[in-house]
Amino acid sequence: MQIDAVLEVEAGDPQIAIDFLVDNINLSKTRLKDLMNKGGVWRVDLQDRRERLRRAMTDIFVGERIEIFYDEELLSLKPLKAELLHDAGQYSVWNKPNGMPLSGTDWGDFNSFERAVELATHGERECYWLTPFDYQAAGVQVLAHSRKAASQLTEQFDPEGLKGATLKYRCDVEGDFNDEGECTTDLEDGAVSTRFSKVRFDARPNRSVLEAELITGRDDQIRRQLSALRYPVVGDEDYGQNAEEQGLLRLKCVEVRFTCPMTHETLVFN
Repeated sequence: MQIDAVLEVEAGDPQIAIDFLVDNINLSKTRLKDLMNKGGVWRVDLQDRRERLRRAMTDIFVGERIEIFYDEELLSLKPLKAELLHDAGQYSVWNKPNGMPLSGTDWGDFNSFERAVELATHGERECYWLTPFDYQAAGVQVLAHSRKAASQLTEQFDPEGLKGATLKYRCDVEGDFNDEGECTTDLEDGAVSTRFSKVRFDARPNRSVLEAELITGRDDQIRRQLSALRYPVVGDEDYGQNAEEQGLLRLKCVEVRFTCPMTHETLVFN
């Protein structure tokens, strides 16, 4: 069962979110509260600002729009769990499971990495995403929670060339990969460099398993570079081919090494 509806709050309608939904949507109050909590209800205010509406007792006003996206099958899924490996306050290190999307959709965000981080930090910390990390990938992910920490970590995870930090990935690609060693490729935003090694080649289904160590660290570097080399990462919806038929993105960050900006201790996560 799916519901995709946009309702405008009119004079005489209940001015409490959950009461308005109960009056207008043919779902129980329990299911509606669950939908709100999981991010499938949106509020568009009088200034046309759009945000998820989670709190059942939120006041709503005449002229605002309430958007409802209900997918019974989606909501029945058991959410994946991201593991917090290290919490330094100013930054955190996570293990993101395979299949967990980075962001939510209109239909909810309860299974997303962004929501997992928000819940774990009680929504009290800002999140700064570091360019070299491909946050669509599974595995080790590092987030900064202050501008200072983001700046200090970016000095090590410099997009122009990692300095004292190590970032290694493993991925499955289409075809028999033959570009081992340090590989430099010209992309739209400049030249990128990655050190590739082939773990194995499987003739059926014609795929290679690679290890990749970043030398530079541009946005989505590994996926973009491998696509340019005509060895797209399996399951890559952004830069690959026939991603819908391939299933999950086969890219995982398997090792991160850097110096803690506060204690100056060398940290390794794998």
